[in-house]
Amino acid sequence: MNIAIVFAGGVGKRMNNNAKPKQFLELYGKPILIHTLEVFEHSENIDKIVVICVSEYIDKLKQYIYRYELEKIEIIVPGGTNGFESIYNGLSSLEGLCTKEDIVLIHDGVRPFIDEQLIDANISCVKKNGNAITSVPTVEGIIVSSDSVSVDEFTDRKKMYATKAPQSFKYGEIFKLYKKAHEEGFEPIESAHLCQHYGVKLYMVQGSYSNIKITTPTDYYVSKAICDAIENSQLIGY
Repeated sequence: MNIAIVFAGGVGKRMNNNAKPKQFLELYGKPILIHTLEVFEHSENIDKIVVICVSEYIDKLKQYIYRYELEKIEIIVPGGTNGFESIYNGLSSLEGLCTKEDIVLIHDGVRPFIDEQLIDANISCVKKNGNAITSVPTVEGIIVSSDSVSVDEFTDRKKMYATKAPQSFKYGEIFKLYKKAHEEGFEPIESAHLCQHYGVKLYMVQGSYSNIKITTPTDYYVSKAICDAIENSQLIGY
């Protein structure tokens, strides 16, 4: 079984929007989160969906699920105090409902431009290697600074990649690591960071530059342009 765990538990402070969380902002007449969920809903290789949602918006989400006829939503889980706790809650909700060998794809609710090809690539990579980290090569130089003033190191761009989502795993393995981190008080930046911290070898899946995470007003306007490109059948994801 392949399960999408969609994180929509953040409040979107970087969006500078006081009215609602960013995942519920509308993109061409439909909440960003619904755009994302519909991709998994229509994927032939996704069996169930778990949504981690801001507690105050769970009732609103249920209304949207009914309106847009999303039938694969298995569980809605309240978000935690941060991203790590939210994903932990989502994984915990599946305990006893799936096997250790089932595949979970952890994805951001504000990444609506995931597609069927990327979903399939993640699933195939997990079946072969045990995990899959969606990533893209960096297109600009990367510097390291310990004080945000001076440059400590200039890295080789040819070796640098940006992590994206989904990040996918065998359920038993990733839940074991999240439980261990929870018990030890370690809060990773993301699932890939968690695995790296505990010495797990990670495998990459080629992602798309259009698979953006909508976290700022600029991202929002870029996402509208991507929607227009898709609508006009232009080439994206270069």
